[in-house]
Amino acid sequence: MELQYPGKRPLQEIREELLAAAAGSARDIPSDFKTGLAVTGDNYEVMLSLLRHFAGKIDLVYTDPPFNTRSCFFRGTDRVSTVSHGSSDRVAYNDSMPMDEYLEFMRVRLCLIHLLLSESGSLYLHIDNRAGPYLRILLDEVFGMDNFLNDISRVKCNPKNFSRAGYGNCKDVIYLYAKNRDQVIFNGITEPHSEEDLARLFKKKDARGRRYTTVPCHAPGESAGDTGGMFRNQLPPPGRHWRYAPDVLAELDEKGLIEWSANGVPRIIRYADDAAGKKIQDIWLRYKDPQYPRYPTEKNSEMLEMIIRQSSRETSLIMDPFAGSGSFLAAGVRLGRRVIGIDSSSEAMAVISGSPELSGFSFAEVSRCR
Repeated sequence: MELQYPGKRPLQEIREELLAAAAGSARDIPSDFKTGLAVTGDNYEVMLSLLRHFAGKIDLVYTDPPFNTRSCFFRGTDRVSTVSHGSSDRVAYNDSMPMDEYLEFMRVRLCLIHLLLSESGSLYLHIDNRAGPYLRILLDEVFGMDNFLNDISRVKCNPKNFSRAGYGNCKDVIYLYAKNRDQVIFNGITEPHSEEDLARLFKKKDARGRRYTTVPCHAPGESAGDTGGMFRNQLPPPGRHWRYAPDVLAELDEKGLIEWSANGVPRIIRYADDAAGKKIQDIWLRYKDPQYPRYPTEKNSEMLEMIIRQSSRETSLIMDPFAGSGSFLAAGVRLGRRVIGIDSSSEAMAVISGSPELSGFSFAEVSRCR
């Protein structure tokens, strides 16, 4: 399936042009930075230059690109507003393009991101519900449908009570794609259980008041090996096998970690305070944006840290090609990653260069050549 619009060029033609342009580029960007690199310029030109040193080397790209809202965003001195502004506020960026130009603008940049990502890399593309469905089709085209991992809904703000036809909008979307889903970095981090979760999932209490639950000692499927043998003079039920070898179950029993029913059925005890947490789902409720951001569209820093911990390693190089407030860059520094940020807005770079967390960054500028 493909999205058709005026001016759309063949994907292979774009890729060949990008590789040729990168090979012929006379510009160079510092590659030996220690903490991070912030580059001022059109991210098309900057990513072309980055290909010389970093093609196939970036493990994670998070990007919050223009949504093509047909609005102008401003940066004020006291607080930031997205559209409404005071007379002294400065233009951060103009978010208005004809739709066909916007789609090709994004498609070319998605191709550049794909070239820069490592084989174990992934892209988190943060977008709204207007441009999102179109970009999802372009992502399938550039990354391949098989490399789609998630469509994440994020609650971005408290409910609003605007008078307009239609339901209130308090969410946006993040598309997660792998360069190669069979090799992608995904660390399986969890989020803590709430008190409500603990009460629901660990309903029992032992003599000391510790919350716990129990799970069967057996699992589906018969086994001819050790897990199909005798434990405490009984075999696993028909069609099933022990979760652990009988000697391991016996050790758990000696430690008081097996609960026996009145009918002599064993179950393994799982304590709440030993629980690793719960798997993060594809609806994110806890990551609302800051009420008074430093820059329009600044995103929740806790969310950005979670993304970095989930989809990169401590040795990873990560990137945000629409860096904006620099929140993703700062999150990467806090977690010990090497970080690249790009933005064409002088207002964005003023925020980034003024951030104490990014004081160790190298700064560069790439001028537009076409």
